[in-house]
Amino acid sequence: MCGRFKLSANRQRLKDTFPLWEFPDLTARFNIAPTQPVLAVRQEDNAKPQGAFLRWGLIPSWAKDMKLSASLINARADSVATKPSFRNAFKRRRCLILADGFYEWRQGTKPKQPFHIRRSDGQPFAFAGLWERWAGEQPIDSCTIITTDANDVVRPVHDRMPVILEPRDYARWLDPTSADPGVLQEMLRPYPPELMATDAVSTFVNNARNEGEECLATV
Repeated sequence: MCGRFKLSANRQRLKDTFPLWEFPDLTARFNIAPTQPVLAVRQEDNAKPQGAFLRWGLIPSWAKDMKLSASLINARADSVATKPSFRNAFKRRRCLILADGFYEWRQGTKPKQPFHIRRSDGQPFAFAGLWERWAGEQPIDSCTIITTDANDVVRPVHDRMPVILEPRDYARWLDPTSADPGVLQEMLRPYPPELMATDAVSTFVNNARNEGEECLATV
């Protein structure tokens, strides 16, 4: 799964990495947790892809309240096309969720040992995500991160990892008119392990209320 990640890159670095998109102002975040706003890129109908903040934890459009959100922070790649909570968004409301690292915890230690997992070159990247618009008392745009089997870098820590999309797949993933499940599913694969690195970091990050570069202190 993916239950915590970071986006410490500033707006200019994101523009350099993703030059085709516009981004709102943002603050460096080192410990992003569910229910918090995350920076995503989405394409609505025929409009250009645009950066926006979405609430992490998908609220299906048909939900009566927000309770489902807590259990829908992740969507499994192998069932995302058929599970009722995700299948409509998978067809037409896909997004990219921007990050430059994520955390996983190795079980069996007390406290659990966190690991910061990133691209080995330190560059920002994009998770495959889905988004929905919930028309409650106040409309909420929310999202989920798709996960897949862990690669060789992540597997010693956790058996699953978020889907990190290749840049060549961004346009196809965002295109709301592209609904071929075979084409979409083919993109949902583990990221090449040779492009990733991992560091054991301080348990400071274990508390979702903690923030700042101290989350990355190596041990």
